[in-house]
Amino acid sequence: MSGRRFAAFLLLLAILAIFNGFALWSIYLLYADGNFGLMVTMVILTLLIDLIALNPKGYPYRYMIPAMVLLFILTLYPMYYTFRTAFTNYGTGHLFTRQQAIQKLLSDYFYIPEKPQEYEFSIYIQLKDYNPTDNFITVLQSKESGEVFAVPRPQAINRDATGNITLATAKMIEIKGDTFSIGGVNYSISRSPTGSILAIRSDTGERYVYFYSPQDQSTRPNASFYFSEIRGVWLRNAEFTDSEGNQVRLFPNSLYTTFATTERKYALRAETVFSAGRAVQETVVYNRQTGRKLVEEGGFFYDVDENGNDITVEGYISDVGFWNFVRMFRDPKISKPFFQVFGWTFTWAGLSVFFSFTIGLALAMTLNDRRLKGKKIYRTLMIIPWAVPAFISALVWRNGFFNETYGVLNRFIVQGLFGLEPIKWLNDAFWAKVSVLIVNTWLGFPYMMTVSLGALQSIPEEFYEASSIDGATRLQRFKKITFPLLMVTVAPLLVGSFAFNFNNFTGIYLVTQGGPAIVGASTPAGATDILISYTFKLAFEGRGQDFGFASAISIIIFIIVAGFSWINFKLSGSFEEVSR
Repeated sequence: MSGRRFAAFLLLLAILAIFNGFALWSIYLLYADGNFGLMVTMVILTLLIDLIALNPKGYPYRYMIPAMVLLFILTLYPMYYTFRTAFTNYGTGHLFTRQQAIQKLLSDYFYIPEKPQEYEFSIYIQLKDYNPTDNFITVLQSKESGEVFAVPRPQAINRDATGNITLATAKMIEIKGDTFSIGGVNYSISRSPTGSILAIRSDTGERYVYFYSPQDQSTRPNASFYFSEIRGVWLRNAEFTDSEGNQVRLFPNSLYTTFATTERKYALRAETVFSAGRAVQETVVYNRQTGRKLVEEGGFFYDVDENGNDITVEGYISDVGFWNFVRMFRDPKISKPFFQVFGWTFTWAGLSVFFSFTIGLALAMTLNDRRLKGKKIYRTLMIIPWAVPAFISALVWRNGFFNETYGVLNRFIVQGLFGLEPIKWLNDAFWAKVSVLIVNTWLGFPYMMTVSLGALQSIPEEFYEASSIDGATRLQRFKKITFPLLMVTVAPLLVGSFAFNFNNFTGIYLVTQGGPAIVGASTPAGATDILISYTFKLAFEGRGQDFGFASAISIIIFIIVAGFSWINFKLSGSFEEVSR
């Protein structure tokens, strides 16, 4: 092996070592996070890349590694994830795993005991350039014993999707005399002649001044900053812990003007149950206040009130089998709108192809006439709808033509020219369908015209000369020569156009947003919704997000479009040479 080849081999090993290190770390993180699907994808991808890179016979495939990475990450894994989600109840109310739901029950729910210990509190804040900051210390004083405690600014434990703190914790440190220590930092207290605390200074030089107390009327000017920056951010979901392990929170019974001891509402306990004739220990969640065990059913934890009624507490992601597919047929409020959307999807795709092809073919035959002058000008004008971005054209049609009050069609033609009542282009089911078909035909006919024009110009002129000698009329020539030869080239493109319009989200959503809504539907289905827009609304719009049901519909869409693609391949003979 030459020195150059050996150096190249060492460089390859170094690159592989870096890649494998990154891949192993990613696999570990995915495993720790419970994302087993993506973890398996990463394992298979890493093994394949190593095999291709190290095996001399895999040399030709090395150039395919970037494409293979994108294939696995952007195509195969999303397909697997969609398929897996379709058999779960993932959606609003079921966004966490069962373990995460139990953790929320144990940490986020609390109750006030019958005789809580209350604490009055004062806020001492650090100033910067004479302006208050959110660096503060809370001083609590027990109303019962008079004991005084210092609490540093709590540490954020959990945040919601928008970044707001949902749980913050801190420990209460008892103040004895005029000094106390927090986390190894010593603090000294400055008092007024009456004994009240005026300021707190740390041995690191930080100084906290008396800022706000609900019991002190003189601090009312500082209330707005306290409510917005201190309580609104840090204390609203803060949980302080005393030396005995009791939880102390803002007390709702005093309108949050004091703190009080609270209790965790839910806890775990072991129970013995009999399964298949054997005693089995199982861990259950129970209500500490009532002692009742939470009922777990259908991906929900239910608490039971004093009247025996089930109260939904938390939901979690669970497997539901084929239930999402069964809902399409068994639930009338879902099945009826679904089949309306399903039927309109085929109608929309078929009519879009029919109208755009018919108009495009007519224009192509006109432009193909040798006697027509100014072909280049006409061809340029006809291609403009195709050149303008589709979303711009859709919005122009929606706001400029179909607006019920100010649109060109209603104002100048329907009302102005004929004196009729304005047409509800976007608010009536029939006219909304007409609207989206008009827009899609406008966007599609230039493509069909271009394709048809190219196919027409490829038909030999001798065919027409021979038919003319035989006395064939123009209609007969079109039926016997033009159309059959045209369909040889155009038929696969028509099937592809049908598949494209089957999933043409832009054409529907930008014009009507799928509306108007179908009356009586329990899902956000509209009269002009096609399957893809209906799926989008199920997942991201409406009263809740139903990712499981949306994924089930996505699988149906995939099967249908895959069928059309197969038909397209058969018509176009794409794999004809391979199969020989």
